[in-house]
Amino acid sequence: MPEFRLNVYARPYCHLCHELIAKLEPYRTRYGLQVRVVDIDTDPDLEARYGPYVPVLTGADDTEICHYFLDDTALTAYLTKIR
Repeated sequence: MPEFRLNVYARPYCHLCHELIAKLEPYRTRYGLQVRVVDIDTDPDLEARYGPYVPVLTGADDTEICHYFLDDTALTAYLTKIR
């Protein structure tokens, strides 16, 4: 099974961020996902880009998959596409 990496652009104090990260757990097991959580507040460019939309889930190439809430359909479609 190939390994996939996803990025979650988030803030440490964001409850939606914590929820999205928790909901990725079944996908981590099923697809061998590596999830990198990036604190946007440590980088002004990331804060400007993602600030109003956190959490933002992207692929390793920063293709946006979804934001605010985990979109299971969009994530499954993305993972199927990159397989």
